[in-house]
Amino acid sequence: MKILFTGGGTGGHFYPIIAVAQELARLSEEEKFVAPQLYFMSNGPYNKRALFDNSIAYIFAPAGNQRIYFSPKNIWNLIKTFFGILGAIWKIYLLYPDVIFSKGGYSSIPALVAARVFGIPVVIHESDSVPGRVNLWAGKFAVKIAVSYPEAAKFFPPDKTAVTGNPIRRDFFSPAYSGAHEFFGFDPALPVIYVTGGSSGSAKMNDTLVDTLPQLIEHAQVIIQTGKDSYEDILKRVTYILEKTGKQSRCRVYDYVNTSALRMIGGSAAIVISRAGSTIFEIAAWGIPSIIIPGDESVFHNDHQRKNAYAYARTGACVVIEDKNLRPNILYSEIERILQSQEVQKNMREAAKAFADDKSAQRIARELLTIALSHEI
Repeated sequence: MKILFTGGGTGGHFYPIIAVAQELARLSEEEKFVAPQLYFMSNGPYNKRALFDNSIAYIFAPAGNQRIYFSPKNIWNLIKTFFGILGAIWKIYLLYPDVIFSKGGYSSIPALVAARVFGIPVVIHESDSVPGRVNLWAGKFAVKIAVSYPEAAKFFPPDKTAVTGNPIRRDFFSPAYSGAHEFFGFDPALPVIYVTGGSSGSAKMNDTLVDTLPQLIEHAQVIIQTGKDSYEDILKRVTYILEKTGKQSRCRVYDYVNTSALRMIGGSAAIVISRAGSTIFEIAAWGIPSIIIPGDESVFHNDHQRKNAYAYARTGACVVIEDKNLRPNILYSEIERILQSQEVQKNMREAAKAFADDKSAQRIARELLTIALSHEI
């Protein structure tokens, strides 16, 4: 049995694939059948270690992002995608997987076109409350459609669409409560605030946090995940602030946070400040109060980050600060309001836990196995 994953470009596309792969392996072991051979086709491996750890073979297929605004790069990206499609048709003909699971995004186009050519069944998953363009197209021929938010279901045919939640890696459901403060060199008596702009980082969030930092480290400790582009700049500015205030132990800066560190963050953070992508589901799995700052609608298609943020806020698990309103004083005020009220924190934690769904990856993995077995026969 062969299952091919496709998608990528961001952690929001890639890590749910890893979560489904983990469940496929677990189900294979639990139910005593031969584990399926797993493949990942995309324009980049995204995280080679995660692919290796989960026995997923990488297959390259070039693709270019078609921006929602005019850019000369769109022409070159269209050419890349065209050649990616030709290559994918040949590689998928040789591989002939039993089912293809797509997370959407431009990097999934070559594999999806090849699936159409050969009539290979496709299952798609949509993480946002408003579907992306590729998933809207793929939804027309996919045999099954899984969505994270109930709001997204109305965009797809009801007879083959199910609200499954978002697949989350198993590690997120087992935060490390022991040794977390020691891991970061933090004082257990002070709250920890984790700030993440997602896999690519967010320059505006980073800048605002740095401006807020002198006040925050008076009574809290901060972990900042910057993304690669901003890392050197933010590290330099944070180091200056810490040296000037003499509180060098109260902030840690990372460009990327690995799984071990994420488990430590899950076990120690009092508040998470984040963009409104798939990270929302990881925060919910931790059951941690959050401040969600959706990205600007000119960058994110159909304003989906804003809609994700408010869908989550309606549960009571987070507060939303609009990107256009993001100022150091507003951010600091919201952090203080949450930290100073045990009741507010308790209510937000309970709402987050109620939102989290630890069976999403399992549901999708079972469906993939069912379809793959019927196709194999």
